[in-house]
Amino acid sequence: MSTATPQKFEFQAEIKQLLDIVIHSLYTEKEIFVRELVSNASDALEKLRHTQITEKEIFDDKLELEINVTTDDKAKTITIQDFGIGMTRAELVENLGTIAHSGSKQFLKAMGEGGAKNSNLIGQFGVGFYSAFMVAKSVKVYSHSWRGAEQGHVWSSDGSGSYEIEESDGQRRGSKIVIELKDDCADYASDWKIKEIVERYSAFVSFPINLNGKRINTIQALWLRSKNEIKDEEYTEFYKFQSHAHDDPRLRLHFSADAPLSINALLFVPKDNTEKLGFSRLEASVALYCRKVLIDSKPKDLLPEWLRFLKGVVDSEDLPLNISRETMQDKALIAKLNTVITKRLLKFLEEEAKNRVDAYNEFYAEFGIFLKEGAAMDYTHKDSLVKLLRFESSLTEKGKTTSLADYVSRMGSEQKEIYYLVGPNRAALESGPYLEGFKARNLEVVFCYEPVDEYVMGNVREFDSKKLTAADHADVKLSDIPKPEGALSEDDTKKLTSFLKESLGARVEEVKASDRLVDSPALAVNADKFMSPQMRRMMKAMKKDGADEPVKVNLEINPRSAVMKRLFETHTTTPDRAKLVAEQILDNALISAGLLDDANPMVARLYKLLETA
Repeated sequence: MSTATPQKFEFQAEIKQLLDIVIHSLYTEKEIFVRELVSNASDALEKLRHTQITEKEIFDDKLELEINVTTDDKAKTITIQDFGIGMTRAELVENLGTIAHSGSKQFLKAMGEGGAKNSNLIGQFGVGFYSAFMVAKSVKVYSHSWRGAEQGHVWSSDGSGSYEIEESDGQRRGSKIVIELKDDCADYASDWKIKEIVERYSAFVSFPINLNGKRINTIQALWLRSKNEIKDEEYTEFYKFQSHAHDDPRLRLHFSADAPLSINALLFVPKDNTEKLGFSRLEASVALYCRKVLIDSKPKDLLPEWLRFLKGVVDSEDLPLNISRETMQDKALIAKLNTVITKRLLKFLEEEAKNRVDAYNEFYAEFGIFLKEGAAMDYTHKDSLVKLLRFESSLTEKGKTTSLADYVSRMGSEQKEIYYLVGPNRAALESGPYLEGFKARNLEVVFCYEPVDEYVMGNVREFDSKKLTAADHADVKLSDIPKPEGALSEDDTKKLTSFLKESLGARVEEVKASDRLVDSPALAVNADKFMSPQMRRMMKAMKKDGADEPVKVNLEINPRSAVMKRLFETHTTTPDRAKLVAEQILDNALISAGLLDDANPMVARLYKLLETA
């Protein structure tokens, strides 16, 4: 250490106020100081790397380009050292004596536009260094410039409004920051805590980071490398590290874009959908980086809510960060990032669906619910999402799915609507009465098994200019087909429907002969356009107003059914018994429609019928 007297400097007049802002207001988490100082160290190394290209003589040129972090929990200190560009006495005054003066920003300006695009400099705001004072009693910066003729110096301050600089002999090239921690921040002298912070925020810094002599950033920033250079094992290792996962990824998308924004992205679809397994709702997990430094591990607005199952990284040099790098000032730019990434992902899924059908169907079986959520709620990307939806249908084999585009390709020229049925499973839909008329006319019906499907279909409304129509809706009109012999006459059918309406009273809105029944005696169709059976069940589950209102149905009967013909024969001879049968027919139809709320009256009625049998 030189025996020269330290020279004391006062910070600029406004420095104390600005320091107070940095220490108490600018950063929401104190641990950010580690990220900022490591980022500054990375900047200094990057500057030296560029300087080595243009300068022949570099002081201490045998030193490795690395960052060394040392903790001492007994002395309550943390030291961060780089072997980078270093600073002269004048540069210490200029860069550390003036808040918001940024050496990195000046360096970028000197390099010009080309340098700005090619460098990896991130310290563009000039205040990151001062975040150390959030945790420090005192800060000392030992530094030696890359110029060999310069003297080493030490800069020191307690952040109260002044600093000192004195000569310091024996300094290596670069800068060494020694922080004496406040008593209530002593845990930052623990190596485990610093390791966790560095791995979270600075794991992908280009240069080696050694903590107490052991390298801790061993995973590369794969998203900035060419896809052709990366092996599958490297992708898997990165996914497990970044996502804290134990499984292998199901799908991955690695892409770069220069326009309209500079983007490097590496996205993964996990093996399993944990929401489907009954775990809590997923949170956004695609981390946002700026030049390899973490900005937000779970940014809410970076991607649509329905893409919350994705893992990975998005890195953009175009982000206009605020002074603390913790939030984005330009919401419109984040929205643009959202749009670009979402469109690219949808294009990727479309290619997967076309070129790797089995793999896409396996993905859809796990994550299709998220695509349905997007199709129902994301009007910006609805059209692309609807193309990705898959369903079984009355023309597919069990377990095989079809797209709506393929459904449309099979439609006859006379068909104007896409028909669908919602039910618990294929067997229930195929054994129910609603499919009979469509099968008789060779009309395909999409099968929907998930409770959300009706909501999705109701919001999507149409595809390829074809209306999506529930096959069990009262308004469905089917074309005439030749009717088998043996039906009740038109006059007898009217008499029977009148009897049924009179017997069932307010339980039915209308009773009429059906043009969609082939074998079943009757079916009930929902007469309430605004309250489907599935929607009613959802409202009952949520205890919403109106869910307990009596259900409104139309009863359609099959005049060719033996049951109906027998009922017609008995409705005048034994009207009391015929009325019991009429009630039972309605309840049977309500069961098929999923509209019977209370089965107790039906059970009592069945016993009465058994007595008369």
